[in-house]
Formats: sequence, C-alpha cells, structure tokens
Amino acid sequence: MIMQLGEVLLVDDDADLLKLIVLRLSSAGYTVRTADSGEAALAALSIGRPAAVISDLKMPGIDGLALFEAIHRQHPTLPVIILTAHATIPDAVSATQRGVFGFLTKPFDSQELLHKVAEAVKLGGITTIPSGVNGNDWRTGIITRSPRMEDLLRQAKRVADSDAAVLLHGESGTGKELLAQAIHRASRRASSPFVAVNCGAIPESLLESELFGHARGAFTGAVQAHKGLFQAAHGGTLFLDEIGDMPLALQVKLLRMLQEGEVRPVGAAQAIPVDVRIVSATHRDLDAQKAAGQFREDLYYRLNVVSLRLPALRERREDIPLLATHFLRKLAERYKRSPPALAPEAIALLIAAPWPGNVRQLLNLLEQATALATTNVIPASLIQNGLREDPGRLMPFEEARKQFEREYLVKILKITGGNVTQAANLAKRNRTEFYKLLQRHSLEPGMFKEAKQN
Repeated sequence: MIMQLGEVLLVDDDADLLKLIVLRLSSAGYTVRTADSGEAALAALSIGRPAAVISDLKMPGIDGLALFEAIHRQHPTLPVIILTAHATIPDAVSATQRGVFGFLTKPFDSQELLHKVAEAVKLGGITTIPSGVNGNDWRTGIITRSPRMEDLLRQAKRVADSDAAVLLHGESGTGKELLAQAIHRASRRASSPFVAVNCGAIPESLLESELFGHARGAFTGAVQAHKGLFQAAHGGTLFLDEIGDMPLALQVKLLRMLQEGEVRPVGAAQAIPVDVRIVSATHRDLDAQKAAGQFREDLYYRLNVVSLRLPALRERREDIPLLATHFLRKLAERYKRSPPALAPEAIALLIAAPWPGNVRQLLNLLEQATALATTNVIPASLIQNGLREDPGRLMPFEEARKQFEREYLVKILKITGGNVTQAANLAKRNRTEFYKLLQRHSLEPGMFKEAKQN
C-alpha cells in the first residue's frame, strides 16, 4: 500500500501533461486534484486547501503568476510551484522574489519535480505535533470550516514552536484570546502556565503591580509581597490583551523587561529573572497610535515579530451555522436541557447579519434566544429582536461587483451544501441563470456537497 504524503493541486490547460504529472505524483504517494484553468483552481481552493499547488505559467485567462498572487492573498503559507516551458532566468528571479516556492522548466526532470514537491508539501502541510499535544487538541474550542481560518491556524501552528513574540490583530469578539491559548498549547511551553491580562481593564495605578508585582510596604496597603503576572507565567506564556491601552509609562518598563529578561517588583531592590513568551493582542490601529506618540515604536517592533490577523465573523459566514450549533449545544449543557434547534428563517437571519460584535455577539444572541424560547425551536422573531436592527439580506447579483461575484457564489453554495435550488432561491435567480453563473466561475455544486459532509 502506498503511503499518502499529502494533497497537491495541479493546474494546467494541457490535458496530456496533466495526466503525466498525475501519474508520477500518484505513484509517489500524493493525492492529486486537477484544474484546467486558473479560474477552476480558485474554485477548487474555495472548497479545501491542499498542501501545495503546481501551476503552469502560460494559461488562457488567469496565468500562473496571477493565480499565485490570488492564492497568496488568501493563503499566504501555501507553497506554489510554477511549471513552464517559457522560463528565463529573469522570470525565475522575479517569481521567487514575489514568493513563488519553486520554478521548474518543461520538459521537467521527474526526480527534480518530486524533490521540489516533497519540500513544498513539508512546508505547506500540517506541521509536526509537539510532544504532549494529541492531534488537534491544541486548537480545542476553535470551531471552523473556513479556508481563511484554517490558513490562519496553520500560521499559528508554525509559529508556536518558536519563542517569537506574536501580535494578534482583529476586531473585538473575534477570538484573540482563544487563538493565544491555542498557540500556547501547541508550543513547548504547553505544560507551563498560560496567564492572560486585559491591559485596558485594570486601572493604571494598579496595572504595574499586577504585571511586575510589589514588595512588602511598597505602598499603602501593601502588607505583604505580591508576585506579578510575569512571575506567575514563568516558563509559560503571558497574553497581554488590548496592549494598545497600556499607558506610556508602563510601556517603557515592559520594553525593559523584554530586553533584559527580568522584572523589578514595585519597591523591590533586586530584579527577578523571568522566562515568558509574550503574545499580545489589540483591536486598535497601533500604526496610528505610533504616529500620534501614544505607542512606543521600539516596543511595537518587540511585540510585532509575527503578526496574525483574525477575520471578522462577516468574513467567514460559512462558519455561522457551525458556530451556532456548537453554542446551542454548550448552552443546553449549561441549562441542563436538550439542545434547541434554529428555524430555517432564523438561520438565514444569522447568516445575513452584519455582526459588529463578531463571535462574542453571536454567542450572546443565542444565549438570549435560548432563555426566551418557549419551544425547542428558536423562531426567527427572537433572532430578529436580538439583532435589534434589520440585518437585510444577501446582496442581489445585479448589485454585486464583478470581482466579488465568485466569492458570493461560493458562500451561498457552502451555506446550502451545494443545493442549487436553495442557492438559486437565496440569490433570487432562476436555476438556468444560476447554472450559467456557476459555469462562468468554474464552480461545481457537487464539490460543496462533499465539503458539507466532511
């Protein structure tokens, strides 16, 4: 039996070459998906992320480099190998400078191709699970089937093994602390403490003592010595939430701690060595704060070694039914009752809502609806009342900009699990028109039915 080494997406408009490369990669143990155009490749990537992509350079429509650019915007860690008969040294240099993983010429050497694919799959596939973490336990609590979120989790997993400081960006309620906990669990520090502090929730007069500790008698009321959160997190991870709210005076002391690896409690004569990994988060624009003199530039670069951005809930609408089911099950456990169901109209409202408060708002709304529901089916009226505004409906096609048309179709097909009748009804188009739209974007409904089952 051949061991499956990973999935590769192969893109080429030459059917004979596709068959040849599929044969060679399959024989080597890879699972291969094919696409005969850049448009078809983007459709395939909407369903699932492979470990690597091999694409011809010269193709009608979206060529190899344009396809790479589109992939790189959505999946920055996905390796792309460009295969072409038209390569020149400047082409290769330009491609690799833009981030293309590999650049091979046709006719290609099979061993060279397999070697390059093996390197790409090793980089783009699931990274090694650290000791003490089983399977996907490290990402417990993060509920998603969004390719965008999956790519973010791959980046988080990759950075977890290092001690590099990580700065998490994202709107309030997107789950920044949940991601910080996942990074900690996936790191070699997983057996040591994870300590979280919201820098905006503690008064400035108390924040220094909370972070760095204080000696006995350091100030009125300090009747005994107090270990700060840095000491409490020794050996583990300290999560500094809302770092943009930290006062400038404390920013200086935090910078000194990061530079020297030790803290000096308030009123203490001696500094204490600490070993912590810093993960910080903010919903603020720290670049604007730097320009306004509200955030130290040197501290910013210390904290922002690796930057990860969590998408807003409206950017991952395919996750809404999944999250709603998860939250309703958890709420049922809390209230010791059977899990309620959502009426179809209620689900439609949830999917279309703007969600300024993101996942946190969704949870709060479902908790409210669960408490108020008089039956085991939550009606649309309770969802509508909870949203406190008309969430509107999915954007009609005639108003949609051309460049967002494919994304619109993908979202609807994901929501309906590839059911064309339901998708066409949601889009307010007849089936014939809807099928034409799908063909224009190389979208196959069956691909989405498989994705829903998985």
